[in-house]
Amino acid sequence: MDIFFFVLEITGTAAFAVSGSLLALTKGMDLFGICIMGLVTACGGGVMRDLFLDQLPPAMFREPVYALTAIGVSLVMFLPFVRRLLSRGEKVYEAVLLIADSLGLGIFTAAGVAAAIKAGYGGNFFFAVFLGTVTGVGGGVMRDVLAGLPPYIFVKHIYASASIAGAILCAALWHFTGQPWAMLACLVLVFVIRILAARYRWSLPKAKL
Repeated sequence: MDIFFFVLEITGTAAFAVSGSLLALTKGMDLFGICIMGLVTACGGGVMRDLFLDQLPPAMFREPVYALTAIGVSLVMFLPFVRRLLSRGEKVYEAVLLIADSLGLGIFTAAGVAAAIKAGYGGNFFFAVFLGTVTGVGGGVMRDVLAGLPPYIFVKHIYASASIAGAILCAALWHFTGQPWAMLACLVLVFVIRILAARYRWSLPKAKL
């Protein structure tokens, strides 16, 4: 079970690192900036999760493999041949960003719910869903703030709502299907909602003055 959780988190770390470093590339940041953006996006949500659970120091400092994975992926994204591939067209860039961001969101939403339940909060459904959502969207919010952009979760297609839906499903299924199936169901639901929201331009209602 621990190996399953570890593999899932490493995959999510790599996916979010791609998302963060891609945005840094479009902003013309240098190598250091790209690595920081990848690191913050990949590990920011996990740090927030650990702070809520009072698990100090956060996992990225106790187990450097997560931070090293994020930095390593960011360095790969900086390689000339990778940048040439991404520069072939806007659709290539958008597709890579969407898939990486959606995958990371689904994985870390599930990881946040799992962390809450493992910490003894399985009976607190609201907190498990809240922590799953914070873990999923936290790194992306930090990424956007560092890039000088309005946080993606407030202005773009359905994003935080997908994380909430996945967290609810994961917490609801946990005691019926067990950890692996509950987390996989969360991942699939979040990923599908994000892809469909981008494809059909689904958005929550917006208010204008």
